[in-house]
Amino acid sequence: MLKYHVIPVTPYQQNCSILVCSETSQAVVVDPGGDLHRIMELVNTLGVSLNKILITHAHIDHAGGAATLAEREKLSIEGPHQEDQFWIDKLQEQGSMTGIEGAQPFVPDRWLKDGDSVSFGNISLKVFHCPGHTPGHVVFYQEEAKLAIVGDVLFQGSIGRTDFPLGNHDTLIHSIKQKLLTLGDDVSFISGHGPMSTMGQERRSNPFVSGSYG
Repeated sequence: MLKYHVIPVTPYQQNCSILVCSETSQAVVVDPGGDLHRIMELVNTLGVSLNKILITHAHIDHAGGAATLAEREKLSIEGPHQEDQFWIDKLQEQGSMTGIEGAQPFVPDRWLKDGDSVSFGNISLKVFHCPGHTPGHVVFYQEEAKLAIVGDVLFQGSIGRTDFPLGNHDTLIHSIKQKLLTLGDDVSFISGHGPMSTMGQERRSNPFVSGSYG
């Protein structure tokens, strides 16, 4: 019932995801960091109807295009956790530092917290608050599809950076071990950058968290 399409955007090649309910053709876009014309070209090619925008965290390559896309397409924004307001307020400053133009601060229509769910069409996603990379980072999980959208928490063979303001390495490792690896080895995930992987592969071989069961 859940289909997904990944399109790398911005010079940072951030994995923007379009999640689609195949029964209703309703869709959400996760982390529209930029290159909105390319995102909408894919949406139109798929023939789906965008329902809302979901944000994992407020670094510019993930959230830089959210305000503009929401205004153009009359979409609501859900996420991240309110602890990322600090980063949302700095989106224009982030743009000046990275050369990504057009980013605007915003206030989400709905802040998300651990245990929440978001829905579109006949699809429901569980929300996990996974701080460490940023304090308000959230992860989206679709249980039936065994698919997680993890932003910059976890990568194939690596983990998110924690040297940005308000990052914390120990907090990030705790988030990964307690919230993600416990979902099961057969759960696949889309990272904010790079290829997909599974929780099992990372538990077995990721040098930062290998051997962990939670």
